[in-house]
Amino acid sequence: MTTPHAEQLALDGLAPRKRRRRAPAEREPAVDKPIAQIVLDVQATHLGRTFDYLVDEKQSEQALPGTMVRVRFGGQRVSGIIWNRTDSSDTPESSMRYIERVLTPEPLVSAAMRRDVELIADAYGGTRANILRFAVPARVARVDQEQRLAESGAWQGRRRFTDAQAQARDAGFGRLAQSYDHARQLRDALEGTAFASFVVDALPGAARWARDLAWMIMTALLAGKSAVAVLPTNREVNDLAAVLTAACGLRPFAPNQSANGGYSGDFAILEGSAMPPAERYRAYRAVATGQVRCAIGARSAMYAPVEGPALFVIVDDLAYQNMDGFMPYPNARGVLRLRAKAHGGVFVSLANVRSPISQWETGDPSAVRETPTTGFSTAIRPLPAVVKEQSPWIRWLNRDELARLADPSIGARVPHTAVRILTKALERGPVLLSTPRRRHHRSAQLRTLSPAGALPALHRSARARSAHERRTFRWCGAAVVNWTCPGAAATGCASCASARPAPRRNSPDCSAACRSSSRRAASRADSSTRSPCRPQIVIATPGCEPRVLPVDGNDGAAGREYRAVAILDAWTSLYAPGVDARPDALANWMRSMALCAPRSRGGQGLLIGETDPVIAQSLMLWDSRLLAAKEIEERAQTGLPPVLAAACVWGRRDTVMQAIQRLGALPGGEWGTVNVGGEDMPAMLGPVPIPQPPTVNAREFADTADRVKAVVRVAQSRRAELAIRLRTIVARHVAAREPGELRFRLDPKDLI
Repeated sequence: MTTPHAEQLALDGLAPRKRRRRAPAEREPAVDKPIAQIVLDVQATHLGRTFDYLVDEKQSEQALPGTMVRVRFGGQRVSGIIWNRTDSSDTPESSMRYIERVLTPEPLVSAAMRRDVELIADAYGGTRANILRFAVPARVARVDQEQRLAESGAWQGRRRFTDAQAQARDAGFGRLAQSYDHARQLRDALEGTAFASFVVDALPGAARWARDLAWMIMTALLAGKSAVAVLPTNREVNDLAAVLTAACGLRPFAPNQSANGGYSGDFAILEGSAMPPAERYRAYRAVATGQVRCAIGARSAMYAPVEGPALFVIVDDLAYQNMDGFMPYPNARGVLRLRAKAHGGVFVSLANVRSPISQWETGDPSAVRETPTTGFSTAIRPLPAVVKEQSPWIRWLNRDELARLADPSIGARVPHTAVRILTKALERGPVLLSTPRRRHHRSAQLRTLSPAGALPALHRSARARSAHERRTFRWCGAAVVNWTCPGAAATGCASCASARPAPRRNSPDCSAACRSSSRRAASRADSSTRSPCRPQIVIATPGCEPRVLPVDGNDGAAGREYRAVAILDAWTSLYAPGVDARPDALANWMRSMALCAPRSRGGQGLLIGETDPVIAQSLMLWDSRLLAAKEIEERAQTGLPPVLAAACVWGRRDTVMQAIQRLGALPGGEWGTVNVGGEDMPAMLGPVPIPQPPTVNAREFADTADRVKAVVRVAQSRRAELAIRLRTIVARHVAAREPGELRFRLDPKDLI
């Protein structure tokens, strides 16, 4: 006789609800290729591989390579991308789980895009999950549903271009051929199928770079190719979108007018956090499915999922916005060139100022090493006669020039000579005054040429207050005596060139000098606004210059220009820290001067204050090659990128030193020295202390107090191996749960 189980008594209505156990669903592996290799959305470096899952026969048709799926990983559900389907796996079938759900109705990551993701991850020492985190936006289910309903009637294949657009392309080529050399070579590359790389020095003029870029995009689209353009900020994105719409007749990707809804267009804007998730996913899906063949945007547009031999363009590759702030910190320029080479397409770097990497790529082809992200490029320069005609008359008002003009206000922030020129220009239209964004550190920049390899950065001691403050080199820590490097003196090398101290200046009083005109100050908050073309003084920091808006029906080029542009406080370029301090200063000044009217219409530019003569000469002649060549010459002697490949490694001191020892970059190691100009230099620079991360808390402070950064230099031919080795070292560090922070970045914008 069995005794019944005791039952817990409960009040009426409060009895526990009895749940019926569901029988596990019967699943059967797919007949064809039942194993799916999936890249999970897990950012840990040591988990940067594919994981095998079983595919149910019912999901076999939907679970295609490139689709997004939901699976169980450990104790949580995560998303992933099917990378491949195979017949066998090294993992026992009893240990594999089934895919729970297929999220997307069709592949989001094509085979070509998956190959690009692998190349980018290997080039920068990251994982495929690191790249997919930003390359593929978050899925929005309603976008998939609405697009399926709209594609039947709203999209009937690719749009056919009109004869008027072909004529606009031919007219644009005529304008380009009259302004640039090697223009025909660029057109042949855009219409061909072989890989080609170009560095284009843009002409001055309001939106001239946008018109030239629009011609490149239009030529590629008419040749049956796709196009990707990465621009620094949303201001340039809006400028290019306006030119594509007005001059080329291209329609932005937007809701169409059909009865069943849907979206259509010729080019899509791909942004990161600036776009709502649904809009970004919709634009990405349109490019991935081939509905739109042109994608423009800021840094995130470098992952646009285009196919075939496409055009990949980056504008102003010196901009700091091109460097991603998350692991593996890829640079937009390197990513676009890598993808262009993988696709057999065309890479174009378009900028007013030629960056050191662009100058290095346009040098001797036999001396330029091919790496995953760099290689030889053909230079396209504006014709000298066209530069002289379309650039403003730029004058450098330094102490020597003001003394020659007998100006009594030498040392003033805005001398009398500048006030007279600006007052006369105000009679004809607006005037732009460009001021520095912030107060720079009063630390001179020195570039040592000694084999010791000290980096070009000098700082004063934080505790020094007297006139005889202690000055030290930032990376070697040696004291500076009589503005010379001890290492250079010991080796008999050239001495360092010091910066001239800042002149004493008066407070700005431009409005009092030009009382008859209104004054307007522009900041980053209202940088997207426009300024009417009427007499007024516009004061703006670099990158925030308002565009001139035509008034009174004057819609020509003359109605969109400043009549004069003045660069104030040029002396700040002597104190700006960073390896790229001089190119960045020239880029800011040229960007402002490009908005000025040409000399044929009375446009004048003023550079007020002391600065490096090479920068001033490059600006006045509108020839950035002068500064770029000087940069390459000095970097070749000091062993700085791009002559050598470099990686920054930072974290806790003991962790960083252990990683560099494993890498073999310490003295006596495999990569302990690097050859620079026929002489051996230490491969490692540093380590030097760096500030604590902004997220540090009290518990972490004791362990992260000694936070340092070191720079590892290798030959360009070993750059790919350096990336793989650093990734392996970090993966080992994370997998073993070793204490301390450890991170790295290849091809950094700045070493400091």
